[in-house]
Amino acid sequence: MQQAIAILDSGVGGLTVVKEVMRQLPQEKIIYFGDTARAPYGSRHPEEVNLFTTQIVDYLIQYSPKMLVIACNTATAVALEDIRKRVSVPVIGVISPGARAAIKTTRSGIVGIIGTVGTIRSGAYEQALKSISPGTTVYSHACPQLVPIVESGNFDGPDTMKAIEDSLTELRSKPIDCLVLGCTHYPFLSGLIGEVVGRDVSLISSADETAREISTILYHQHMLVTNNETPIHQFFCSGEPILFKQITTNWLREQIQDTPIVWQVPNFL
Repeated sequence: MQQAIAILDSGVGGLTVVKEVMRQLPQEKIIYFGDTARAPYGSRHPEEVNLFTTQIVDYLIQYSPKMLVIACNTATAVALEDIRKRVSVPVIGVISPGARAAIKTTRSGIVGIIGTVGTIRSGAYEQALKSISPGTTVYSHACPQLVPIVESGNFDGPDTMKAIEDSLTELRSKPIDCLVLGCTHYPFLSGLIGEVVGRDVSLISSADETAREISTILYHQHMLVTNNETPIHQFFCSGEPILFKQITTNWLREQIQDTPIVWQVPNFL
């Protein structure tokens, strides 16, 4: 049986990573868990986020994945090292890949970051950026309004645009030349975010760099799939499944056209 790459998030945000992994590694099987019943994580206490992440990892380990991807910036900031100690398979987060992508992109060395309250409060992105390029100037801002919008499936419209404009008012006055979307939910809104910040500011999603890191790790550990069999993906959510399935199929439409998928709502909470 083909071992899967297990990807987890507080809700649907990690699907932005799933989409890029499917694009770069189409033969790999994916197990995805969206904790939609308890999203968002950004305003929760770090101990609670750590507990939720551990519960999901303990659930996913029964499927014997070959790698775990914490596709939630808040959970990455809080729980990554604890999860690495807990399991025997490679575990990666999305903050370091996002920071690397920003350093590759910025011309001025002035980087903006938007994320949840928990991610921004942790300072994890600033630490990651400065560990690569100590001279980088970083402007960070929490945008708690945006994750609930994405979880509701409302990706456009006047209310969504106003929330984005309100969230980005402070950063628009800063001389940034790239903006890290420091929450995997935010790429769902990248079109509107781009309109607000302007075409001179590059938007950075960690998804592309995260998929590259997955590929590199699996290659060096001789775990990449080499056959041409169509993988059967599994998608789990902890909350109401209809909207979750709708958002998932709309977002991954091109990647899953002819791919069998198993949908499940586990009862472990």
